[in-house]
Amino acid sequence: MSFASICVIVAFLLIVGIFILLAVNINVLVDELASDNIILAYVHENVPESEAMAIEHTLRSMPNVERAVFISREEAFSRFIDRYEDQDRFKDIDASVFRHRYAIHVEDVALLADTQQALRYVPELADISANLTIARFLVNVRNIVYLICVIIVAVLLAISLFIMSNTIKLATFERREEIAIMKMVGATNSFIRWPFIVEGFILGITGSLIAYLALMGLYGLAVNWFAALEAGLFYLVNFSYISVFLFILFTGIGFGVGVGGSGLALNRYLKV
Repeated sequence: MSFASICVIVAFLLIVGIFILLAVNINVLVDELASDNIILAYVHENVPESEAMAIEHTLRSMPNVERAVFISREEAFSRFIDRYEDQDRFKDIDASVFRHRYAIHVEDVALLADTQQALRYVPELADISANLTIARFLVNVRNIVYLICVIIVAVLLAISLFIMSNTIKLATFERREEIAIMKMVGATNSFIRWPFIVEGFILGITGSLIAYLALMGLYGLAVNWFAALEAGLFYLVNFSYISVFLFILFTGIGFGVGVGGSGLALNRYLKV
């Protein structure tokens, strides 16, 4: 029964850990894609370059603005013609046809529309361009992933607690006669309960540590496998990125399930 209890804890925590790591990696990927979804703020044509550069501090101090990168009209023109192999077609075009601009990176892509609206009140800016469709899509993807992971983890937690509770009850049922005899000879409830609490604690912590080490090993294999693919588009974050959170979560669940399950299972047999 002790072995079965540990196996249940390990299986549950492994599945929970896998979904947490999946959610974290998808969230990091969405954040990276969102960081490329910048706001382009075009400066008025009649604003000199020195004044255009001076508003950088104002833009950086605005809410939800992570950084603002100034792009001169010459740099914008250079980037434009670099997109084409035949650059001779632009020999008659001067950089003056372009405007000074700012590439503005936001902290939260969900607030992209609010940031775009706030930038319109900066008098030196003539036009604000942002792809709100992509921003909304990225936010929806992140929210859906979070919702699915929360639902799955909640369902798994309910199922695992049920299985764990019944496993501990079976273990306690085997010792019901011992408990009854101890009660008859005058043992207090706390004297009877503590050995089971300690046993539940040991089983819970043991199962959580095994699950943590197993998850770390499996995730390491997955990281190496993705690195070998050299896809470039998607990579897994380092385990250390979330290792402390997972360790605290696993040990907390292991402690709660082991100690709580043992305590609840004993209550019916202490009434002698």
